[in-house]
Amino acid sequence: MNLREVKQLLDAEVLLGEESLDKEIKTVFACDLMSDVLAFVEDKTILLTGLVNPHTIRTAEMMDINAVVFVRGKTPDEETLKLAKETNIVILSTKHILYTSCGILYSNGLCGANLVTR
Repeated sequence: MNLREVKQLLDAEVLLGEESLDKEIKTVFACDLMSDVLAFVEDKTILLTGLVNPHTIRTAEMMDINAVVFVRGKTPDEETLKLAKETNIVILSTKHILYTSCGILYSNGLCGANLVTR
């Protein structure tokens, strides 16, 4: 699946990175606790979260996550968007809650990320 399909499935708005919507996604990780992201992310993972701040982008950058979907209609501030742009991270926003967003993606073939040992 690619980010364009994720955008359509979640009826999401592209806040940043329209030109990168053809990037492939294999797994999803969803949480608001960024320390959990450090333990459970694998290659080509998209992060779904309600945590809208620069820490989310820094965590995504550290884990080579190239796309973040903010749930519940949340949108990041300018500082967070600027950081995402500098690190080439695609930003989407959906009105769906986290649970619903995960269910939509799972029912369309995306699996959850597995524990990664580093």
